[in-house]
Amino acid sequence: MSLDRRKFLKRGAILGASLPVLPSLANSASIKAEKINSGLVKNGTIITAAHWGILKLSIKDGVVVKSEPFEKITKMDNPLQHYTPDMIYKSRVRFPYVRKSYLENPDNPKRELRGKEEFVRVSYKQAIELIAKELKKTRDSKGASAIFGGSYGWKSSGNMQNSRILLHRFLNVTGGFTGVTGDYSTGASQVIMPYVVGSIEVYEQQTSWENILEESKVVVIWGADPLATLRISWTSTEQEGLKYFEALKERKIKVICIDPVRTETIKFLNAQWVAPRPNTDVAMMLGMASHLIAVGKVNYEFLENYTTGFDKFKAYLDGKEDGIKKDTKWASKICGISEKNIKSLAELFYDNTTMIMSGWGMQRAHHGEQPHWMLVTLASMIGQIGTKGGGFGLSYHYSNGGVPTCKGGIIGGITAGSVGIWKNGKFKGMPKAEASLGGAEWLQNAASYSFPLARVAEAFLNPGKKIQHNGEELTYPEMDFIYWAGGNPLVHHQDTNTNLKAWRVPRTVVVNEIYWTPTAKMADIVMPVTSPYERDDLTMAGDYSNQYIVPMKKAVEPIDESRDDYEIFADLCKVYGKDVYNAFTDNGKKAMDFIKEYYNSALRQTRAYGAEFATPMPEFEEFWAKNEPVKFEANVESLEWVRFAEFIEDPILNALGTESGLIEIYSESIEKYNYDDCKPHPTWFEPIEWLGNADKNAPFHLLTNHPINRLHSQMCHTSLREKYAVGGREPILINSKDAKKLGVKNGDIVRVFNKRGEVLAGAVVSSDIMQGVVRLCEGGWYDPDENGLCKYGSANVLTIDIPTSKLANGNISHTGLVNIEKFKGTLPEVTAFSAPKGCL
Repeated sequence: MSLDRRKFLKRGAILGASLPVLPSLANSASIKAEKINSGLVKNGTIITAAHWGILKLSIKDGVVVKSEPFEKITKMDNPLQHYTPDMIYKSRVRFPYVRKSYLENPDNPKRELRGKEEFVRVSYKQAIELIAKELKKTRDSKGASAIFGGSYGWKSSGNMQNSRILLHRFLNVTGGFTGVTGDYSTGASQVIMPYVVGSIEVYEQQTSWENILEESKVVVIWGADPLATLRISWTSTEQEGLKYFEALKERKIKVICIDPVRTETIKFLNAQWVAPRPNTDVAMMLGMASHLIAVGKVNYEFLENYTTGFDKFKAYLDGKEDGIKKDTKWASKICGISEKNIKSLAELFYDNTTMIMSGWGMQRAHHGEQPHWMLVTLASMIGQIGTKGGGFGLSYHYSNGGVPTCKGGIIGGITAGSVGIWKNGKFKGMPKAEASLGGAEWLQNAASYSFPLARVAEAFLNPGKKIQHNGEELTYPEMDFIYWAGGNPLVHHQDTNTNLKAWRVPRTVVVNEIYWTPTAKMADIVMPVTSPYERDDLTMAGDYSNQYIVPMKKAVEPIDESRDDYEIFADLCKVYGKDVYNAFTDNGKKAMDFIKEYYNSALRQTRAYGAEFATPMPEFEEFWAKNEPVKFEANVESLEWVRFAEFIEDPILNALGTESGLIEIYSESIEKYNYDDCKPHPTWFEPIEWLGNADKNAPFHLLTNHPINRLHSQMCHTSLREKYAVGGREPILINSKDAKKLGVKNGDIVRVFNKRGEVLAGAVVSSDIMQGVVRLCEGGWYDPDENGLCKYGSANVLTIDIPTSKLANGNISHTGLVNIEKFKGTLPEVTAFSAPKGCL
């Protein structure tokens, strides 16, 4: 499921129905700990799951008091697993709220006050009726394209309570919406890779770790920190990836890490550290390729049989296009790595069975389409793709790629369905092909209209603007209603100050949220949502391994008036009438009905395999009552699996999904687009901001890596923050020599600034980062003062919001320059994690 989690459908319809009055909905009172539902454990333990693993929760008098891993898989502790109580009880949205001006007059909501004005508490029934009324008003006046169904983000691990899909499901049955394509994680690579190798690649299973441990002589970790990023998974981590890195440490395999930062992975593996300037990976690889040609270490047989276009790429290397030979001397001046090291690395890779594991950071940069394309080209020249210990992989650092896939049932999840059919103001049902909205297929985006996610702020600010995207011309719709459920876009999106302007464009912003995030504070209507620990659900653990089916049992009653997303959307559907409600709920199903349905589907799959091929599964009632994960085992075939092996064995019968069926070093399709910022072969483009054009106003390159102690912005509000915050602020890593020149010491609060904005951060002075580079991890909650200074240290205040290129329109969060100075004056109070004034 994680492999397909960003596939999209496009459909369309128009809504024109009048809204009946909402039936009476009982207001829920505050639920005290001693008033426990008979089905809950008042004192004891239960099993559940989160992105950071399968968890055992300890409950005392109806309150979760402790959280720990269900099973210890590795020697490494995952601190994310210990803060579930904070995820239940801290920074909660407890009641429905409406912004004061919006409540007074939704047609004149004074949107410039959004994010600044006080909220007014309203009843749940009043909030539901207001949302439904204003949603219909927008559709009637401006059409379905005016409704933006946001919700990009790492929602709950559960397959039933998937906030994003539930929102899209609701918006579809009520008439359609505008959504997005792509994501922030791999915006460039997921577009370029189908041209290069015929698949999205970044979310595909990798060559089995068993092969790497047995066959690899060299492992290259290029631009990734797996020890940080493997603490979490898209569903729930089974932790096996970290276990394999522990095994790698014990083997006699040379490990080289190429990264501007000496990461936790480098330290753990005692790896060779190579530190190029940020955003120069393509130049470094071009220099390596040029050297391999010069010394005759190129597998031309592989290039002849399995690739196309190398001759045209070589002409570029030789400077026949632009008069510049891309040799090691040229590359060294750009990337900062000596010619000697570039040459020795290139030959080392060729002379040994080498697996190149790449992260995604290098493609979250200006011209981010190029690095992975060039990496595949380099791997093709080496000629080890499809071998047991060689080639490349783009997902070893994510969701435990390379952990062998197990044989067993795979549970389904809630779907977004299709746009409902409306005729003469009445709902006529769903298209026959989509009549059943339950089942195993996941549709992450079934929007009527869409545009690239990373362009969302630009789209709101420029309705009607036409852009080039992946060979097509797109037009931004005029959007006047945002409905967001899950995710924290005020923190996730680049150039926060421009993003704030975009969020003040639409007339209405509705947010379903568990916590008082910066995004919730920018809403007109805020609906309180249960945490994953206040509702029942079901998930897999192991995105690639499919190793476990895990019950996510409700641990405690919902906090105050919070409701499940499913319940909120079902109640909204009631306002539209019985037929819409039935379409959304699949004729009145409760959440547990879906959970049981998804489990039983997996049960049937497992029984079809036979007991000799898959671990038997118990009946649902036994599984739920026992409250333990079902564990499956890998077979010999998956233990020995090699990515691209079938293609290498027979490139005709097992052709890739590219236009030629081969690895495309040169793409004729891209050539036809005639883009000036994405040529038909891997190319070095100078980034808009990098150390090559730094000046005294912005001398440092800013890296916005994934944090090791959060999942993006999730858990930022917990007391885990006290373990890493510096002076109550987000830490910024600064090279020791740079800090000395700045007069900054470890623990000082610094102002980090550029022409886009300014933040405060706490200095961590170290030699673990190269000179001229600083790291401020993404995900810190935005916390502005009256002048727009972020008091906590949200990195995206400083990043650039322009596209990678016309091909992918991905984000460039790792491209940008900043300045730093020691902060002088009275430190402002951090208020990011507090409820807005007047809210309980």
